Amino acid sequence: MRTIGRRTEPPITFSASARLLAEGARFNDEIHRLPTGNRTFIPKGVYRFKSFAEANRHDLDCIVAGMAQTALERS
Repeated sequence: MRTIGRRTEPPITFSASARLLAEGARFNDEIHRLPTGNRTFIPKGVYRFKSFAEANRHDLDCIVAGMAQTALERS
């Protein structure tokens, strides 16, 4: 297994800090700015892949096709 980055998880506390609350609000805002937050581009079904690279390629292909379709609908 490869470790990339060194992000540390904040401790769980009884009361949230202002910094963590602001970070959560920014994350929420960014999620809502995605082009189509109300639908996913990956068709339903069970997928079996030989490698993680193949699964990532499939995900990326589905997302690209979905975003292209959304761009056509909006123009």
